[in-house]
Amino acid sequence: MVEIEEIRRAAARLSGQVLDTPCVESRTLSEIVGAQVFLKFENLQFTSSFKERGACNKLVDLSESGTRGVIAMSAGNHAQGVAYHAQRLGLRALIVMPRFTPGVKIERTRGFGAEVVLYGDTLDAARAHAVELAQREGLAFVHPYDDEAIIAGQGTVALEMLAAEPELDTLVVSVGGGGLIAGMAVAARALKPGIEIVGVQTTRFPAMVNAVQGTQHPQGKSTIAEGIAVGTPGVLTREIIARHVDDLVLVDEGDIEQGVLMLLEIEKTLVEGAGAAGLAALIRHPERFKGKRVGLVLSGGNIDPLLLAAIIERGMVRAGRLARVRVSARDVPGSLAQITATVAEAGANVDEVHHQRAFTMLAAQNVDIELVLQTRGREHLASVLEALATAGFEAQEQH
Repeated sequence: MVEIEEIRRAAARLSGQVLDTPCVESRTLSEIVGAQVFLKFENLQFTSSFKERGACNKLVDLSESGTRGVIAMSAGNHAQGVAYHAQRLGLRALIVMPRFTPGVKIERTRGFGAEVVLYGDTLDAARAHAVELAQREGLAFVHPYDDEAIIAGQGTVALEMLAAEPELDTLVVSVGGGGLIAGMAVAARALKPGIEIVGVQTTRFPAMVNAVQGTQHPQGKSTIAEGIAVGTPGVLTREIIARHVDDLVLVDEGDIEQGVLMLLEIEKTLVEGAGAAGLAALIRHPERFKGKRVGLVLSGGNIDPLLLAAIIERGMVRAGRLARVRVSARDVPGSLAQITATVAEAGANVDEVHHQRAFTMLAAQNVDIELVLQTRGREHLASVLEALATAGFEAQEQH
């Protein structure tokens, strides 16, 4: 079992090799969720994730014991952490990734000097191939979470957080395989025995919740928090979580989307889905954390730009800042011009226009015009609809 001494040893090793990232209060988020919120910016690490802490600690161990090469299986942040620190330590790094891995992640991993092997359509198939290659090529297998040196490395996050903010009451940490929360729980319990530690999983990947709490939540196929989309929880990590973690909570996809957007808009910081899981828990369960001094780990910032674009657009729709409006009008010259002039006068911007003549239940001499509008929010949207009604048009928001 990992103890505080190993985490302190890891911290000494990591000094100067990884960032001691800022841990600061977000006054705006604190006001919104009703708790005092402190953010640990692990998305500022060189590979944009906390994963390089564990990777660095493990690779220094292996390097000192004479290992010349390592292999890992990962579709994301673990791959980059291992590749980067292997390159820094002069070790050969082979990374096995499933075939579905986005090209940008493959190229970034190669950019850190690793050899990349694409194999299998699932993480399990890629993992089995990595274990086989490790034996064949004589490489040391670096597990993403179920390893004492990895857990100890991740635990350094809690050392830094409690050094920066000793008065924290609660730590809220995203959970996939459990390496981060296991290491942090060991460190935090040793430094501050009364601190509350809460893990967060998505409703689509509740494997650790099921394993620790004995529940049988069904597992989904995909999540925007792919960094914590782990179907099989770690053996070591599960044991530590069962012993040291007070509670595990579930959040929905919408909560995570909202968290990503809030951090982008309010803190001007970019996080991936897994990095927003802690904030998502405060959004989903505000009463649970009300009035507490809560430390959140922004665990990573590697998000696909297209996914980010979709999250921003969907957030704008939820806030009423992007709205689809259907206007029924007489199919005569000048109708569309009158509609767009009314919208402009009401201070909204037209994003898209669709004229619908055939696919409509209106009388043949009428037309449906579908507008996508940019507004300032729900109140402004209501005033735009009112302006259209005053101008004699039948208008309603489409959901």
